[in-house]
Amino acid sequence: MVDTTANGGIEPERQDKQAGRAPIWLLVLRKAWQLRMGVFGFLLLAILVAMALFSPLIATHDPYAQDILARLELPGFLGGTSDHWLGTDQLGRDLYSRIVYGARVSLMIGVSAVVVSAVIGIVLGLLAGYFGGWIDSLVDFSVNAMLAFPFILLAMTLVIILGASAENVILALGISNWPIFARVTRIETRKLREQEYVLAALAQGLGHLRVIFKHIFANLAAPLLVIATVEIARSIIRETFLSFLGLGIQPPTPSWGVMLAEGRAYVLTVWWLSTLPGAAIFLAALGINLVGDALRDLLDPRLRKG
Repeated sequence: MVDTTANGGIEPERQDKQAGRAPIWLLVLRKAWQLRMGVFGFLLLAILVAMALFSPLIATHDPYAQDILARLELPGFLGGTSDHWLGTDQLGRDLYSRIVYGARVSLMIGVSAVVVSAVIGIVLGLLAGYFGGWIDSLVDFSVNAMLAFPFILLAMTLVIILGASAENVILALGISNWPIFARVTRIETRKLREQEYVLAALAQGLGHLRVIFKHIFANLAAPLLVIATVEIARSIIRETFLSFLGLGIQPPTPSWGVMLAEGRAYVLTVWWLSTLPGAAIFLAALGINLVGDALRDLLDPRLRKG
């Protein structure tokens, strides 16, 4: 028998493949080009995070400082003064500085609300999908009931009972969003609990909690991360909606929703009061959604290209 690996049978082919393999930097650039919209979304998200973390350094004015003599000034790009290059609002407050500080409010509420909803939904979904029985039926009924309950009615009820504040907005958003995490976790857990490695772990005598978190939850982290990313964008939009209705963040806190509500009375004459905060909301949600799509493509092997 001839040893094909010794004289160029199989091994040279393997070497040829290795020799023809693209360098790592080229593979990175190729993947970045495939996910170019995700890269764009990451840049938008990076700007949002920078605005939230370094608001005092980026802002040019105190977002609460009023100057009635400078009220409703034109933005600098429309011929206004360079001191307020995005103009001022009806109380003379610098619009640019309020938008910058509004990023901190929106991101804080969006992330906090998703953390609350993820903890509730993932724990309930794991218990329902793993143990089944009456726990599964109860969680399934609760999920369907919550999804059928109008979000705005739930939020109004909580705010009326607890009062309008950032903490209560986070609570309202967290309670309304947990069914999404619970449904996905429950369905995937029911599939994973029948896998051989899970059955083998149980046969070895491992406890249920260890099996749930080590062998099941570890395989759910990737899809749940994608869902969490998208839900942050939804929570930011919902927070602005509640603040616009007066049920969320209260004036004079620089919230994008509050700024939209304050600018609606001037929308036909001083259009930038509502347009610029609206553009900030759009770009923030767009960036987060694009990052979520890119994470889905990266973490799901069925969607990978190249």
